[in-house]
Amino acid sequence: MITMKYSIIIPAYNEERRIGRTLDDYCSFFSTFPRKDVEIIVVLNGCKDNTLGVVKRYARAYPFLSYLNILQAIGKGGAVIEGFKMARGDLVGFADADGATRATYFFDLVSHIKGVDGVIASRWMKAAVVEPPQPLDRKIASRSFNLLIRLLFGLRYHDSQCGCKLFRRQALRVILPSLGTTRWAFDVDLLYQMKRYGFVVREVPTVWRDVVGSKINVKKVSLEMLLAIIRLRLLYSPLKFVVGTYNRVADFLGIKL
Repeated sequence: MITMKYSIIIPAYNEERRIGRTLDDYCSFFSTFPRKDVEIIVVLNGCKDNTLGVVKRYARAYPFLSYLNILQAIGKGGAVIEGFKMARGDLVGFADADGATRATYFFDLVSHIKGVDGVIASRWMKAAVVEPPQPLDRKIASRSFNLLIRLLFGLRYHDSQCGCKLFRRQALRVILPSLGTTRWAFDVDLLYQMKRYGFVVREVPTVWRDVVGSKINVKKVSLEMLLAIIRLRLLYSPLKFVVGTYNRVADFLGIKL
């Protein structure tokens, strides 16, 4: 397999209204790089709108852009994992389809990866810029979630959930067989696997801008994230045997983990 320097994965679920702006930004930025050095992979995750049509248009214009269209929804994490499997870059990262992290700030991660196995962007470190400021309910939900993963997994990051991360492909190849959480707990699972295998991941402040179009029900999502994190902790504990029952109860209640 021919390798290159950078692979950028963009998972997308029903993003026809926003992904065009994101691809404008990322394709314009990376078009200045040598063709052999970069690839952008859009992984469509069960889209029911015209996201595919938009992505196809950009793929015709930019030869370093490819896509994988997964017909059945497998969650953001599942889409990123499939992108990991396709990636040929020495450095492999992912960014959200809504464009909350501009390409220039994604690429800023590269300057921090020397001597470590991964770099993650943080919206909660002191020098980070978040525009507009997050509503109080989101702040409370985010900080409560962060405290929980610190307690349960010993992950000392300010922000495990920012959708802008970069890793060395050799590290991803080691942990990939162990990754299995594809929804709300995916980022925590990813970072926890890095920790379990002894890889070092650095956190750096970023610039993050909320993009119109997000329709998150904070109360509903907070509950689902809580239950997903408990499930993940059970998977890596002597109580692993109860996870099957836990999954069936969640399915019965209509809770997506």
